[in-house]
Amino acid sequence: MYEQLGLDVDPRQAAIIFGLLVGFLFGGLAEASRFCFRRMVAGPRGERRAASDVWFAGLAVAVIGTQIAIAQGVISFEEHRFFAADLPWLAIVIGGLAFGAGMVLTRGCVSRLTVLAGTGNLRAVIVLLAFAFVAHATLKGVLAPVRTTLGAVTLPLDKASLPGNPMIWSAIIVIAALTIALRSEARKRDMVLGALIGALVPLAWVGTGYVLFDEFDPIAMESLSFTSPAAETLFWGIASSSIPAGFGVGLLGGVVAGALVLSVLFGRFQWQSFETPRQTGRYFAGAALMGVGGVLAGGCTMGAGLSGIPTLSIAAILAVVSIAIGGKVTAQLLRDGVPSSGATQTTRSQAPAA
Repeated sequence: MYEQLGLDVDPRQAAIIFGLLVGFLFGGLAEASRFCFRRMVAGPRGERRAASDVWFAGLAVAVIGTQIAIAQGVISFEEHRFFAADLPWLAIVIGGLAFGAGMVLTRGCVSRLTVLAGTGNLRAVIVLLAFAFVAHATLKGVLAPVRTTLGAVTLPLDKASLPGNPMIWSAIIVIAALTIALRSEARKRDMVLGALIGALVPLAWVGTGYVLFDEFDPIAMESLSFTSPAAETLFWGIASSSIPAGFGVGLLGGVVAGALVLSVLFGRFQWQSFETPRQTGRYFAGAALMGVGGVLAGGCTMGAGLSGIPTLSIAAILAVVSIAIGGKVTAQLLRDGVPSSGATQTTRSQAPAA
């Protein structure tokens, strides 16, 4: 469709601009609503239900929008990595558990930390750099053998998506998500913001997979995701003369910019950093776990979660379940007294990172 638009920029440049716009909207919406998967599965007891209400409101809208686009033939996931015939179940499970543990140690998954980076949180900035480095090492560097070895353990699937009628599965997921979301634990404003975040998922799928599609210069179909874009952004940042930017690079830049603008406008921008060496060690450990885990699982809480579940991919659903289990188990271990960040006096100071 892209050639029919008659734009003066090529599809890849348009994808960067589109990524910036989508990221800017996500950054602002997520900063205002405190959109966070970790809070939903491992946050303080009083915040879990409110956080889950907002997240599931977004999921319901994402499923509806994505499935409508598929039903209308606008986009297709037949060739997408989520729908590989052989399911690398061991890599997904181990990766999901590792990612879940890492997001608890860093008090935020990658999407949340990207938003926090725009609000002056230097802990988040450093964690993102470490995460991107480890993710890239797992994709193409010294840790790649771990990925290939675990990824070789597969389960052949007759169908890579949930079996049966996709409309029925979509209805089940949407009804379940809305049942959770409408418990009224969260503020109505945050529910609306969560729904708007969910709408960005099909917007990005359609934008990259249909509007910007050019047979002569095809780009990858992408939506809200942070693992691969973080690695791409790091590599582009140090080798931009030979590595072109894409939608993912624009997305990350847009998220930081959106969060920055909103936090400054509403007086929430605040410089924050590490307070103790042990706290620093905990965050670096979490970043490493998320870097390896995000690649092995095939995505993060956004890439496999809010963007992946609406495709009805078994791989995406398995990844999100594994992430949730990893987060819950790690949070329980920390509550039961397993040392993590060291001195107890850092607990209060870490709260803003949630």
